[in-house]
Formats: sequence, structure tokens, C-alpha cells
Amino acid sequence: MFEMVIDSIRVSLMNYQRVVILKEKHSKRYLPMWIGTNEAEAIALKLEDVAVPRPMTHDLLCNSFDALGAKIDHVVVWDVNHEDTFMAKIVVDFNGDLIEIDSRPSDALALAVRTGSPIYAEDKVLDKAGLQLDQSSDDLKNVDSISPDNKQKKSTDSKEFKLSAFDDFMDELDLEDF
Repeated sequence: MFEMVIDSIRVSLMNYQRVVILKEKHSKRYLPMWIGTNEAEAIALKLEDVAVPRPMTHDLLCNSFDALGAKIDHVVVWDVNHEDTFMAKIVVDFNGDLIEIDSRPSDALALAVRTGSPIYAEDKVLDKAGLQLDQSSDDLKNVDSISPDNKQKKSTDSKEFKLSAFDDFMDELDLEDF
């Protein structure tokens, strides 16, 4: 298992789909995953420290864990299937017992950013879906990006990618500042 950090959330300018890009904490290996608009916004709001007047769904869940005396220990992206669907779990510490809860990766990430919990990816996931960026780049198009440094930015680089669901999106990317 490798510890990951949220590098950015990218928005395709061609079709407005969102991709969250995780980066291995101690290397230059990345893990891009398609996520829904609502989940992307939930993650981005927290990354940008935007205050909301009422708790959002992920805030409600965090508040519920707190009220019950449970704490999110970590989240894990543990599998990706043949249809390029990622699987995650939230590991909750409840009275010293670790309880695993099945989750969509986007929801697990939204909870992790709210609680400061570590994010991990299993080796097999990174072997199948991870990408190592190479600085000799193809010409790729710009996408908007939101990253944890609270800056909306444009970015660029090259692709070396395995999963079919991301091929079109990766063709649009310009990831130079990776």
C-alpha cells in the first residue's frame, strides 16, 4: 500500500467531466479517477477552505462519526475492475476496533480531506491504473485544475496511461507543472 495525496481535481474543457488526480506521496506516480460533479465540488470546497452555511452530506457523515465516538483512521483505494471502476473503503476506528466500510473513492476522498485522514492506494491499483509522468511531453490541451495549494490553474505534461476510460481525457491534458 502506498500513501497518496490529492494533487488536483481537473475539469475537461471539452466535456466538463471531473477527474481527481492522486499523487504517490514519495514519488511521481499518479492515479487519475473519474468522479462525479457533486463529489468533485465537495472535495474542492474543502481543499479551498470554502465555508458553507449548512453541513454538506460529507460533513454530516463526519459529524455523525464524531457524535458516535468514531474516527476515520484512513481510506484506501483497494481495487479497479475490468470496467475501470475503482473500489475504496473507509477504515473507521471505533473504540479501538477498525471497521471497514465499502465506499466510492470520491466519497472516501471527500471524508479524508475533511478529517485529515491518510489516503492509500493498493499496489495492484497503482500497477494497473497508475501513471508515471515523463517530462518529454506530447502536445496536450489545457484543462482547469483545482489543487490543494488553493490556486485554480492551468497545467501541462505527457501521458503514459493504461485505462481506456481515461484515454480521451488524457489526450486533452496539458500537465506541464507536474
